[in-house]
Amino acid sequence: MYSNFDFEYMNTALAEAKKSLFISNPNPRVGCVLVKDEQIIGRGFTQAVGGDHAEIVALKDAVQKGHDAAGANAYVTLEPCCHQGRTPPCTDSLIKAKVKTVFVAMQDPNPLVAGKGLELLRQAGIEVRCGLLEKESKELNLGFIKRMSQGLPWVRLKIATSLDGKTALNNGTSQWITSTDARLDGHHWRAQACCILTGIGTVKEDNPQLNARGINTTRQPLRVLIDSFLEVPLDAKILDQSIGGHTIVICGNVDPVHFEKTKKILSDKNVTVLQIPDHSPGSKGKVDLPAVFKYLAEKLHINEVHVEAGFKLNGSLIRESCVDELLIYMAPRLIGEGLGIANLSELQSLDKTIDWTLVDHTSIGNDLRLRLYKTLLEN
Repeated sequence: MYSNFDFEYMNTALAEAKKSLFISNPNPRVGCVLVKDEQIIGRGFTQAVGGDHAEIVALKDAVQKGHDAAGANAYVTLEPCCHQGRTPPCTDSLIKAKVKTVFVAMQDPNPLVAGKGLELLRQAGIEVRCGLLEKESKELNLGFIKRMSQGLPWVRLKIATSLDGKTALNNGTSQWITSTDARLDGHHWRAQACCILTGIGTVKEDNPQLNARGINTTRQPLRVLIDSFLEVPLDAKILDQSIGGHTIVICGNVDPVHFEKTKKILSDKNVTVLQIPDHSPGSKGKVDLPAVFKYLAEKLHINEVHVEAGFKLNGSLIRESCVDELLIYMAPRLIGEGLGIANLSELQSLDKTIDWTLVDHTSIGNDLRLRLYKTLLEN
């Protein structure tokens, strides 16, 4: 169905889309190239919220370079939008430019689009071909796809571990199990997420900043702290708004007087406090974790959540089926006695294990990075 040139141009569009990795949230990461007479005449990627989408950037790029897009082929990694949002519909601009053919990697899962953009292009006499390098485009937009289709974000759980599966010593010491290279790579994943989530145990033990450092990014992710009983130290680094981004503290069913007092103190620090308690029997007033992710997706339009927490919260998230992906950095060292990856109940049978599928493994310095999905993407 597609020529080698088609694959080459769509791969170029995907490379453009990756340039929006740190800036487009909550919009999808999209790239576009315009091709005429087997030459790329314009290229672009989706800008920060409120800015131009990839197609518009590519069309403007072509004009700036003195090219006419009429009769050109457009290679776009996601179906062009056809509704008025913060920006006008991209379909209108492509139609006005009189492009000949639009190659689309995947249909937009947004119900406001969902094939309507493709149909409008066809009605305007433009040939549309959809499905070229679809899986690669989906990989770039896991969170956007899940939020649009399920009303939930894609949750990535990052873990630094030894060869024998230990994430900290029994006394809580965990800095540093993995190498500097691995930690810098971890900041790349922080930077592309909409928010970074941790638990009160990690804040008390490590006092992390939880921002993206060593990465060329103009946007800091939202920081979310799961703190069931509002125990966060007032001098915790995660509360420092000067490091960029914003912090939300989420608690459970705490004493009303303590809640109001702490909320007032944290509000004065420009920190938001939310109460999302788990009312199920035996919950002991802790946070309703599935409800947290539903809130993040529906109210804050969070696509990707990057979790860096301790083995207790890790275990709770896995038990509650909240985790989509494991991002594991394994250091070539043995620790012996220590804390494991997640606090999970003992099994009596191997057929009760929680299985994951390895999707990527690569060396990062002297460490091994593993990526595993709970559910594989559809081909």
